[in-house]
Amino acid sequence: MLAALGFLTIAVFLALILSGRVSVLVALVLVPLAGGLLGGFGAGLGPMMLDGVVKVAPVGIMIMFAVLYFGLMLDTGIFDRPVKFLLSLVQGDPVRLCLITALLTMLVALDGDGATTFLITVTALLPVHRRLGLNPLVLPGIICLAAGAMNLLPWGGPTARAMAVLKIDAAALFNPVIPAMVAGLAWVFVAAWLIGRGERKRLGIAHGVDAGTLVEPTEAERAARRPHLAWFNAALTIALIVALLAGLWPLPVLFITAFAIALLVNYPRWEQQRERLVKHADSVVTVTAMIFAAGIFTGILGGTKMIGAMAEALVAIVPQSLAPYLSQIVAVTGMPLSLVFTPDAYYYGILPVFAGTAGALGQDPLAIGRAAILGQMTTGFPLSPLTASTFILVGLTGVQLGAHQRFIFKWAFASTLVMTAVAWATGAI
Repeated sequence: MLAALGFLTIAVFLALILSGRVSVLVALVLVPLAGGLLGGFGAGLGPMMLDGVVKVAPVGIMIMFAVLYFGLMLDTGIFDRPVKFLLSLVQGDPVRLCLITALLTMLVALDGDGATTFLITVTALLPVHRRLGLNPLVLPGIICLAAGAMNLLPWGGPTARAMAVLKIDAAALFNPVIPAMVAGLAWVFVAAWLIGRGERKRLGIAHGVDAGTLVEPTEAERAARRPHLAWFNAALTIALIVALLAGLWPLPVLFITAFAIALLVNYPRWEQQRERLVKHADSVVTVTAMIFAAGIFTGILGGTKMIGAMAEALVAIVPQSLAPYLSQIVAVTGMPLSLVFTPDAYYYGILPVFAGTAGALGQDPLAIGRAAILGQMTTGFPLSPLTASTFILVGLTGVQLGAHQRFIFKWAFASTLVMTAVAWATGAI
């Protein structure tokens, strides 16, 4: 009964946001609340919701100041020269722009943080996509594909969680799927080329247009530029990224500290600082509101034990005849399940059950772990309404989550299929 209620809650939530009838924020709060009341959990819903908000608070704070920091860096002009160089290669061709979008996303995604990747790539490429007239869904779509494949890295969310659950190191879990990851990255370029061809057919090539000039700042933006502080800002950003990768301090503390330093050095007067804060207020409020609403969603589903019941129900329906193919099933279904389960729910709730089942059936539990990272929150995390970074991507690009999901789902699912096929052929799963 509890599992059925959980699936009903998820189904109603997805139906509402995909239809566009209700905002994601409203659905994140009211749908699970209604589900909890229907299940008779009314008295305990308040603490569950608060617990969910508390758990996502560090993420919300981190993303708030990450948005402010990278927004401030964009204001100072730190990305102008490298972006202009890459965009000078576009030459008005939508195909080239799509390929460069994929390449830039992969380079930025090396730090393993989806939020940072989306902030940098969207702010750098959005003006060019708009000026060439590409479908607004192309930019978040290609970023989604490239960042998803890069999320397979050992310091990315899926692999790190799987290693913790199975208590193994990167050599055992990640190294065998490197060929699959390479294939996935190659597929991203193929997909970007195909999407770009469609846009080129629709728009043609803007001959004589230097995309590098399309990111020229306006008068207001030029007034905010700090070219004399370019080296300081670059050094501060590099130091921040190194500290992030090294885990020197908690991520929220790092971003708060870096933002405070950058704000003081670049804009020492209070009036200047206030202007920067006001400029980025809209994106900050939109993103953080979604994060805390998502905390309520996961808080209720986790507190009522709906997630656990759904996990057990999914495991129970696997027929014995399919047991030898359990790892392949886990890999293929992982991406769609990212729309239903949070990373923590999947890796800490479902993966141990799948791995235990595989061991009992004489299968390799490590193969289940490798299969899990090929889809769940790898190709699916920039699509899932249960991850905060998804809202950064759609928020910065100005598209609806449902439209983004409908546009890129088939391409993302194809990424999972490509990586699964290569992993199967190489014996990783």
